[in-house]
Amino acid sequence: MSETSVRLRAAILQTKPLKGQYARNLQSAGTALKQLSKDPPDLVVMPEAALTGYFLEGAVYDLALPAERFARDLAQLWRGACAGAVVDLAAGFYENDAGTYYNSAMYLHVAPDGEQIVHLHRKMFLPTYGVFDEERFLSRGRNLGVFETRFGRMALLVCEDACHAIVPTIAAVKGARVLIVPSASPGRGIENDGELGSIAQWRDRLRFAAIEHGVFVLYAGLTGFEGGKGMSGSSCMIDPRGTVLAEAPPFDACILRCDLDLREIDLARATLPLLGDLGSALPDLLLDEELPLPRGGRAADR
Repeated sequence: MSETSVRLRAAILQTKPLKGQYARNLQSAGTALKQLSKDPPDLVVMPEAALTGYFLEGAVYDLALPAERFARDLAQLWRGACAGAVVDLAAGFYENDAGTYYNSAMYLHVAPDGEQIVHLHRKMFLPTYGVFDEERFLSRGRNLGVFETRFGRMALLVCEDACHAIVPTIAAVKGARVLIVPSASPGRGIENDGELGSIAQWRDRLRFAAIEHGVFVLYAGLTGFEGGKGMSGSSCMIDPRGTVLAEAPPFDACILRCDLDLREIDLARATLPLLGDLGSALPDLLLDEELPLPRGGRAADR
């Protein structure tokens, strides 16, 4: 496509995988995707660890896949459900990169005659608090890439990546106009209206990121129970003014759909130019001598 499309027909497949049963979960996802065959979307987003479950611990070494294998499986999944339709797919998975293991997310372009991995993001923030123990089993990613799609520049943030405000900020400064957030978040706490506190916190966090940076946010949450821990689902799509356009229920597998007008990004940024203001001030912020940043070269070069 020579010009960037201004309309993005997006869908989120909120999966409820059987823990560790990759083949069965693939089959279930394929059945769900067939519901889209009459009117295929442009982009389908799936959660973190969408087809294996999240709390794998040592079993991650058996279930992690090379990126190329996962790409082939996703492409076959789509072609089996919506043969002939061109689509972009984003999904989280455990990656085996020649014996190094990551919690990754892939953005894949699928056409009838082939597929292409557009971008691979490796989760940068691996939680090791509460019920989490990711860094014991996984290596962390060290790069936040922003990538070109037929719908403009996007970024992938896996779950806790999006919890650190600086990460959506860097993605937006680097040109991202859509943030895709695959997540597997256990439900925690109860708000006054009976809603899980973790759901309310995620909604607020994502809304603020959308408003501050003038971006669309697509959040795909895993659902189901793993070892007594309930994943809170609640996938949602948020526009650049912070309006929640669509939201899924917490505890059911489902498909969420919404048509996004990407011209709203420029309008939102024009009326609230926070991102532009940040671009002007950012060099001064980064040169602040009181910041605990490595001097004389990048940390990765040492």
